[in-house]
Amino acid sequence: MKSWTGILQLVMEKKNEKTITKSVFYEGALKVMRPIYLDNSGQACFYMLNPGGGYVGGDRYRIEVTLEEEAELVLTTQSATKVYKTLSAPVLQETEIILKKGSILEYIPDPLIAYREAKYHQHTVIRMEKGSTLLYIDILTPGWSPDGEWFKYDHLQLKNEIYLEDQLVAFDHLMLQPAKSQVNDIGFMESYTHLGSMIVVSEHCSQHFLNLLYEKVEPHIGNCKMGMSMLSVPGFTLRILASSTQQIEEILAICTSFIRQEWFAKKALSLRKY
Repeated sequence: MKSWTGILQLVMEKKNEKTITKSVFYEGALKVMRPIYLDNSGQACFYMLNPGGGYVGGDRYRIEVTLEEEAELVLTTQSATKVYKTLSAPVLQETEIILKKGSILEYIPDPLIAYREAKYHQHTVIRMEKGSTLLYIDILTPGWSPDGEWFKYDHLQLKNEIYLEDQLVAFDHLMLQPAKSQVNDIGFMESYTHLGSMIVVSEHCSQHFLNLLYEKVEPHIGNCKMGMSMLSVPGFTLRILASSTQQIEEILAICTSFIRQEWFAKKALSLRKY
């Protein structure tokens, strides 16, 4: 058995029009707070936290989340994920998510901040049944360094695999290695410093909806660079290049709110943490 710095296992189910915890287990440097309910829809919200305050070399984390049929969950973090200098093995975070028919997951963590000489590997596998909905977000931010320069981390690797009825429908592999490539060049960060990603898979999605979403977001793009693409199944991906975390968070919040309103008649999320 692998040795983990932190483990989190969470199973949610729906009973009497409310999503509740079926089982939860955690140990080491991963914990969750008790679920809260942000409105009267019955959707649960969990805050994950790392009592250690950050990730260091050799840390290994494992997260497993299962939503039973019709369960609805917002999963977020208490604060940003900070990856510090890793002189030994890279930090590893593995996540496996199972979404059963009719379930809805909004995975909205705070940004990942990589500091000088940080090495980080993230591998996420999501298995969906037809009729489920996924909204998955990542934000990457370069951390402070003594010389004031950006991109002093060694490398960041984020790999996402999404399966619908056991068929691979999306594979997203992002690798940033500042020492081996000019990350500011065209085809990489293109003079921007922050990167935001959103992957949405849902039978509610269509090209018409994506056009409406773009119209909603366009006035807020400003000096950012953004692109949207439909997936081979109902769903889309979105990328944002920006110069601050706040710019990305604003655009993603607009997207999340529009999806909640149009698909599920729900109000915008308010995940105040500070």
